[in-house]
Formats: sequence, C-alpha cells, structure tokens
Amino acid sequence: MAMSDYYKTLRQKVGHDLLMMPAVAAVIHDDEGRVLMLRHHADNKWSLPAGAIEPGESPREAAVREVFEETGLKASPRDLLGVFGGTAYRVTYPNGDKVEYTVVVFACDVVAGDLRAVDGEALEFGWFDPEEPPKMGVEYPAPALAKRRCP
Repeated sequence: MAMSDYYKTLRQKVGHDLLMMPAVAAVIHDDEGRVLMLRHHADNKWSLPAGAIEPGESPREAAVREVFEETGLKASPRDLLGVFGGTAYRVTYPNGDKVEYTVVVFACDVVAGDLRAVDGEALEFGWFDPEEPPKMGVEYPAPALAKRRCP
C-alpha cells in the first residue's frame, strides 16, 4: 500500500523533515533456511517485507498486514527477533522525505497464500542466504535473519 492517510497528513504538516516512524519487518524462511526479500518498485532496493505501524494497530497486526500487502502470503508472527533503530535506520526517499524507523522484527510462519505482489510495491521476490543477503535499503544484523527459534 502507498503511504496511509495518517502519514500523508503528517507529511503535509512537516514537509520533507525527519519523521520518527514505528515499523515492523518480517523474517520468513523457506525449508532451506533462506530469507524472503522483495525488491521495491519505488527505489529498486531489496527489503524484508516491512512497513509502518498504523494508528490503533499492534506490531503483530502490522506485520501480518504488511506481509500480506507486499507478498500475498498470510503470516503468523512466531518470535520477536529484535527491535532496531537509530541512524542506521534513517532513510531519505527519492522524493526527499526523511524517516528514521524503529523496527520491530518478527520471525513469521506462512500459513496460507501464494507469493505475489498484491499492492504493487514489489518488482520481484528472492530467497537469500541469511549470511549473504543482498544490499538492502535498511540493513538488519545477520543474526536477526538467521533461522532460529526463541526459547
């Protein structure tokens, strides 16, 4: 989905200035332990399925929604892998909008669906070795991408 009405309203007020934005990302593995990523139409960069948390939405709900919107897969968040933020998660988009994300990252299981670009954000999908992911727009530490279960 494109920018929500909530974030559009904020942008109208602050222009391109820096926004702090709560977000989620999903780590989905295939049977071989590879991580699902998508290359975005807007900036041609690779990413985990991810996006902003909307008002009234829990991080888990946002992860389920974002995974479906971007991949067509119905996900079930299983484990919290970490919360990441700071200047390493600061992005300036091609239109000049500046965002610094605080990202809640979940390991997710796929429970249904077929891999497809539902909202048009994804140019392509790929499965990557978590130790050798492609260059991403926002880099996540390799341990967050590794296939593991929290106790």
